[in-house]
Amino acid sequence: MGDFGQAVLREEQAAAIGEIDLLFVPVGAGPTIDAAGAAAVVERLRPRWVVPMHYRAHYVNFLEPVDGFLERFPAEQVLRLDAASFDTGKLPADDGGPFVVVPATP
Repeated sequence: MGDFGQAVLREEQAAAIGEIDLLFVPVGAGPTIDAAGAAAVVERLRPRWVVPMHYRAHYVNFLEPVDGFLERFPAEQVLRLDAASFDTGKLPADDGGPFVVVPATP
């Protein structure tokens, strides 16, 4: 989604996006949406997998940490990876999601 630039996802935007499997969503507040806004986008779009982005990490200290977003999902739906990349073919795909995929920061 990049820098979202608005408080909520409008209905016409959600309709235009349609069904999706993988959503990269900013979660760190600051110049874009925060954890609550990102969770609302996920709830509205219902992707199979979600990758949080644009949050506080080792090299970025002016945004909120990812934890506030992750806390909004059951622990069994949060997949912390040991690598910075992943193959969706190796991720859970059952209907119990969405699964939040957190790649290791480089």
